[in-house]
Amino acid sequence: MAHRKHLEWTPQRLVHWAQSIGSATGALVERLLASHRHPEHGYRSCLGLLSLARRFSEARLEAACEVALSLGTCRYQHVKDILQNGRDKVGAPVADKWQSPEHAHVRGAKYYQ
Repeated sequence: MAHRKHLEWTPQRLVHWAQSIGSATGALVERLLASHRHPEHGYRSCLGLLSLARRFSEARLEAACEVALSLGTCRYQHVKDILQNGRDKVGAPVADKWQSPEHAHVRGAKYYQ
């Protein structure tokens, strides 16, 4: 009986469910399924990821998936950590070039000439 229930799940069904939550969630589920040689191996991860919407909310899951995609990860555990730590509320990391703030103790380029 359990094997018959398993046949009801398809990659398209999981992606459609994820797309109903949001585009980032859909993209993350697609990447998660594509990361396995056989998409069936990623079903548990996808179902776990989608179940996070019940625990946190669909809006927070979508925001966490956006953060995960911007970080280049598609793992369930990473998305769960983002939600638990509240990183989804901060937003996606900015890819600007970091510059050191001005300090009085920095010698500068002229010092070395």
